[in-house]
Amino acid sequence: MHGVHGRALRVDLADGTALSEEIPELVASRVLGGAGLASLLLHRFCPPRVEPLAAENPLVFATSPFVGTGITTASKIAVATKSPQTGVIGDSLSSSYLAIALKRTGFDALVVQGAAPAWSVLVVDDDRVSLRPAATLLGLDPAATADALRAEMGSGFRVAAIGVAGERGVRYAAISNDGRLAGRTGAGAVMGSKRLKAIAVRGTRLPAVADPRGLAAAARGLAERSLGPGTAKYREVGTAANVAFFDRMGVLPTRNFQSGRFAGADAIGGETLLLEHHTDKHGCAACTVGCEHRYRTRDGGPTTEVRLEYETLFALGSLCGVADPNAVLRAAARCDALGIDSMTTGATIAWAMECRERGIDLGVPADEIPAFGDGAALLRTIDAIGDRRGLGDLLAEGSRAAAALVGQGSEAWAMHVKGLELPGYDPRKLQTLALGLAVGTRGACHNRSSAYEVDFSDRLDPKSEATARAEAAAGAEDQAALLDSLTLCKFLRHTLHDVHEEAASLYTMVTGVPTAADDLRLAGERITNLKKLFNIAQGWTRADDTLPPRVLVDEGETTLLSRPWLDQMIAAYYRVRGWDEDGLIPAEHLERVGLADLVELAPVAAFAGR
Repeated sequence: MHGVHGRALRVDLADGTALSEEIPELVASRVLGGAGLASLLLHRFCPPRVEPLAAENPLVFATSPFVGTGITTASKIAVATKSPQTGVIGDSLSSSYLAIALKRTGFDALVVQGAAPAWSVLVVDDDRVSLRPAATLLGLDPAATADALRAEMGSGFRVAAIGVAGERGVRYAAISNDGRLAGRTGAGAVMGSKRLKAIAVRGTRLPAVADPRGLAAAARGLAERSLGPGTAKYREVGTAANVAFFDRMGVLPTRNFQSGRFAGADAIGGETLLLEHHTDKHGCAACTVGCEHRYRTRDGGPTTEVRLEYETLFALGSLCGVADPNAVLRAAARCDALGIDSMTTGATIAWAMECRERGIDLGVPADEIPAFGDGAALLRTIDAIGDRRGLGDLLAEGSRAAAALVGQGSEAWAMHVKGLELPGYDPRKLQTLALGLAVGTRGACHNRSSAYEVDFSDRLDPKSEATARAEAAAGAEDQAALLDSLTLCKFLRHTLHDVHEEAASLYTMVTGVPTAADDLRLAGERITNLKKLFNIAQGWTRADDTLPPRVLVDEGETTLLSRPWLDQMIAAYYRVRGWDEDGLIPAEHLERVGLADLVELAPVAAFAGR
């Protein structure tokens, strides 16, 4: 098989030992790479019911056959672990040169196990593995950490690092590389629990592709199309354009989802940012789209410049009632420097803001609790979270855990699914997305299910039968799993004539394995089932598939969502998936999707070397 090395590197931080393990062709072709491979390796090495911050919880980094081939946007690295925020699968992706560097080492994946005796840096230089002391790096932000390591070791290294939040066990700490974050679900906290400040990677070997001439031509054509109308919005304004559109639609989450419209939307919208704060734009590694927009503050204070996407903008802006773009930009930059997920940060602070509004005792003086709309208090609270100081120590647990500790009815406005806070789409008016969020294996995530596209397109009537909506939600979820496993940017789906057909053609040219569109449709379904299987092993139950109470009842705005409706939709989704009424996966279904032999072998001997 071309396009992959067929090897995973497994490192035990406790003693620094490293093993090279075979990834058989059977495994590679079934789970593809990226999120699929990371999920299988996690299933292989993570014990059932393990405490997420225990040394036994592995941290997995995986590439795909497309990485390093010249296919535009195929530079994402998948990170998987048992999430300390949710207790289920925590899979994140980020675009950077780290993916290419890891692929060049001669390995398709890196599995980090155990915990180092002291704070360390893991160095992978081709097939040479070592641990270096990291005491002098503690307290540095991820960018400064990377700069220090490259100054000492050489500019050719790519670095993944955690910030202070990861060092101090903030449950939604991120892993940063090249300024991009594997942000959601707390992989940075797991890295910190292993006393691993950074991973430095350098390599010189890429695997050959099966059809280099055909692939080069196809990659050129795809790169040209990536600059067409399907991605114009992202290139010209960026995802910040969503603020105005979602506000007009009444689905812009505001003041902790108390409303779908924000009076300050124009002030923090993409058009205002473009005119008054924009500096330049960039592309991710190996990307031709160039959707990354950067902005700087213009309030007379020290200048801050930061990359900003819609999800950060909504979470630190409308969700917290903050209409000052300078405060939002500073808050985003502070999250990056601390190494924390901006979405959970904003959502958890918004929960605290509503607690203040309702007079809830959070165990600190009332004037230490931020109020909706107070940008200065937002910044102070973010710093407190990173330091785990005062109120920040509570909020560092995330909204679900914080609400459980505080009680007093505050669970009702903790806006999460399975512990992962809702993205910037109000599900009360987006019914297919509502279902996708409720059943998502990662928790509430728009990146693991683009079901909102069904709602925005009017493909389904609001009164459509449950089966049609369930099929749409499952199809969106499987397509996302496929793209995340091939590590293609989801923005590319707008430029592909048929996602499965064109991806299958590229996969064949890269690997030499004859692949059809239906093969990749099944692969996406297989990978979704694999993630669900991991969650079941970690204690998932039917009760975990739900939505926050606020979006299931009328609170000032009309809603089509109700608990009976959601239960009906979830039951239909399980039927469409081929699962039983409790959401468990029957053995015959594992056979049908091609998982039975993989999961039977995974805990025992699917990979050589153990």
